[in-house]
Amino acid sequence: MEYRRTKRKLIIMKKPLINFFVLLLIIVANTDAFAQKLITKTGSIRFQASMPSYEEVAAENKSVSAVLEQSTGDFAALVLIEGFRFKVALMEEHFNENYMESEKFSKATLKGKIADFDSSKITNTAKNFTLKGDLTIHGKTKPVTVTIKISKAANGVIALGSFEVKPEDFDIEIPGVVRQKVADKIKVSYNFLLVK
Repeated sequence: MEYRRTKRKLIIMKKPLINFFVLLLIIVANTDAFAQKLITKTGSIRFQASMPSYEEVAAENKSVSAVLEQSTGDFAALVLIEGFRFKVALMEEHFNENYMESEKFSKATLKGKIADFDSSKITNTAKNFTLKGDLTIHGKTKPVTVTIKISKAANGVIALGSFEVKPEDFDIEIPGVVRQKVADKIKVSYNFLLVK
């Protein structure tokens, strides 16, 4: 900094002081923008494709990443297909190799926008919102509309809900031999604790 003495007073030149305040404003603005995003890397997605009288066809993945931009309502989630865990190891192997081809299609994503999202109106009581976006599974993308329940949590929000998908909509082939053991519509449930 440059100093100048005038009649026993030390005066800091205005230009360096202005630069300091500009820098401080930039830091504060960036911190505020970062604080608008709520994230998780430990979200949970479970799917249920069981049919009555047959062995359970269900799995869960507890390592789902998701982000919610509070200022816009933009939402995105990513799940690694090989992260789904089944009760039966052989079923998990068939799921990855024969149905989902997880070496080729390693992830599924949901990207969209929560309509009329206002973080200031989120309370401890869950409120329904509508998320419209694109769901990508097995390399195929389809538009979806999903109801998402959001409630307040410490340092963030809880987002949960469920929706259904059809395997054929995503070019997932179910062989005729096991067709009767797998539901036509797969119920997908999700639970995310999104924090700053």
